[in-house]
Amino acid sequence: MFGRRKLKKEEEKKEEAKVEAEDAASSGAGETSASSETSASSATSATSPSSDSSASGEAAAEPEKPAEPDWKALYALTLADFDNYKKRAARDRDETYRYAEADILGDVLPAVDNLALALDNASDKAEDPFVKGVRLVYETLLKSLKDHGAEPFDSVGKPLDTERMEAIATLPSPDVPEGVVSIESKKGWLLKGKVLRAAQVVVSAGKPAGAKEEAEGAKEEKSGNDGETAESNG
Repeated sequence: MFGRRKLKKEEEKKEEAKVEAEDAASSGAGETSASSETSASSATSATSPSSDSSASGEAAAEPEKPAEPDWKALYALTLADFDNYKKRAARDRDETYRYAEADILGDVLPAVDNLALALDNASDKAEDPFVKGVRLVYETLLKSLKDHGAEPFDSVGKPLDTERMEAIATLPSPDVPEGVVSIESKKGWLLKGKVLRAAQVVVSAGKPAGAKEEAEGAKEEKSGNDGETAESNG
């Protein structure tokens, strides 16, 4: 019986020793994990500044990219410039075609002038077959010129227009006011609204000096007669 008690006590001691050993092991594992976490956090904090500095260094070393051009605006500008170029080229081409025959028509005009002069000098022989033939040629040339847009214009009795007329002389005229064309020595021509050849004209200088004095004397005499008539009526 004494032996059983002794055996029971030994078993209890073993159980207590086993429990103490398990407690010591568990407390040691907790400390170990805590120390490992502390060391990991310290290592992370130690390495983080270097990683931040390296990232900032990479950002500073990377060159800035140029701004992207506005392709839509550039396309619209190029398209507008090309459209203006096409319009300008078409206008220049039309102007070239429109007045391409100006030199040829200008060379024909002296022949027309000579035919007109010949017909004027043969006005008393209008029924002559030769004169009729010359008139037919003259009228055919006038029609051809008109078909190409060339037409003559009149200058006599109109004020001097320096864009259409060339004054070759000034002469006094009792009938034509000063500054007005009195004589047309060469007819002017227009080609599609523009001057093909300027007219050569003589411009009136007004009434002659003697006529002016006579006119002034007649005016004074008339005014005197009107005054006397008014006094006699009074």
